Amino acid sequence: MKSYNLTDFDAVLAISRRGSFRVAALDLGMSTSALSNAIAKLEGTLGVRLFNRTTRSVALTEAGQRFVDQVTPALKDIHQALDAVRSQQATPSGTLRINTFPTAGREILSPLVIEFLRRFPKVHVDLVTEGKLVDIVADGFDFGVRSENLVPTDMIAIPLGPPRRYAVVASPKYLEKRERPNAPPDLLAHPCVRARLPNGALFQWQFEAEGQPVRVDIDGPVTLDEASLARLAVLESVGIGFFMESDVRSDIEEGRLVRLLDEWTPPLSPLCLYYPSRRNPPAAFKVFVDLARELARSSSNPCPATKQIGLQL
Repeated sequence: MKSYNLTDFDAVLAISRRGSFRVAALDLGMSTSALSNAIAKLEGTLGVRLFNRTTRSVALTEAGQRFVDQVTPALKDIHQALDAVRSQQATPSGTLRINTFPTAGREILSPLVIEFLRRFPKVHVDLVTEGKLVDIVADGFDFGVRSENLVPTDMIAIPLGPPRRYAVVASPKYLEKRERPNAPPDLLAHPCVRARLPNGALFQWQFEAEGQPVRVDIDGPVTLDEASLARLAVLESVGIGFFMESDVRSDIEEGRLVRLLDEWTPPLSPLCLYYPSRRNPPAAFKVFVDLARELARSSSNPCPATKQIGLQL
């Protein structure tokens, strides 16, 4: 009797969902070549091709589509059964997958993720950062971290801290021979470090005056798509930069950067950890939620408007 590996079935579903061996391999925490070999071995055992592959695309064959349609509900039941067993673990273990965006990843890394790993060293955390908003359930993530206003309404959400702010900054050297901007329109007379969004659009700097939004389409000598690169450019006096406060807080405190237009950058929505309701979550999942709630309670300046959405575990 031929034997089959459950992880191979999960791999088929991941490739079907993502439409790419490379992206599915990242989701599964394995190399593209290892994933390709696993699928080739499964196809050989089944005696049928599951995917049509070219250098540019991956698509299910007719047999592959039938396989995915029939195996998906069965795998869901199997994973729920495994979750029920894992929920009884005395020592949490396994892997937790979290999807967020780069700035939020930097904000939660130390107080939440690293602290969790210290407490539960047998759990592995796979933290994926990307600019686009994804369906965490469809893409196989346990948790998402986004601004509160971006959390899907059918998710349970836990605020992770106080409201956040943008910060407009420049180096002391840059400001030595230049007049400081007093209002957002003054930025049009300055070189600024521009940012490109994941969708390719240029980011417009966002301000607020008397409750009304103000956007400025700045210009400058360089356009970058990563905050750490933009920070280096501003430190080198290339121009004025626009960041999440958390990315440049230490630079401001230690005098490497000077904050500008402070009164024009009001509080933003706080970050939230969010997740779907689960009937029998694994022990690792439950203790991660407990730590997130602990972090929320310990916040020194919680936002009055934040709330926990949905049902409790």
